[in-house]
Amino acid sequence: MIHLLFVEVLDLTNLLNSMSTTLSSISIPPCYKQAIEHECWQQAMEAELQALEVNHTWDIVSCPPHVKPIGSKWVYTVKLKSNGSLDRYKALLVALGNKQEYGLDYEETFAPVAKMTTVRTILAIAASKAWHLHQMDVKNAFLNGNLKEEIYMKLPPGMSTTASDEVRKLRRSLYGLKQAPRA
Repeated sequence: MIHLLFVEVLDLTNLLNSMSTTLSSISIPPCYKQAIEHECWQQAMEAELQALEVNHTWDIVSCPPHVKPIGSKWVYTVKLKSNGSLDRYKALLVALGNKQEYGLDYEETFAPVAKMTTVRTILAIAASKAWHLHQMDVKNAFLNGNLKEEIYMKLPPGMSTTASDEVRKLRRSLYGLKQAPRA
């Protein structure tokens, strides 16, 4: 039993070392200006924009005179496989929800989340019954939530516009919005 635990700890240590090595060898850009210089990040941004288009995330409209649109920015990260090797480059278009006002731009923010004791209980049951567990990642999970509020967003860096007052009226939630986890 102790030997088995020691082997599992060594395996976990090796996995963490592998992930750490992978992450330290990849340069994650802090801003759009640096990301645009690399093909891998350009492709990641293009994939994100395509997902936003497919999900009909926004409508292109002229900004109403009484509205101050929130900003947006690109956030970059990498996804790793379970063995610690690189899976893909990921660019997220994030709304700057820190500029949202309660009562005006959003009402509710709570999203139900599983408690750690519930997760541990499920894992214990699965282990005792020798069930196989699988992890999954839902691509663009936040883009599936419909917005009730009218949120207008400025274009992120790298997106061109035809009119100076053109903004995106969000139909679906985006990362960064206060109400996104609930939506």
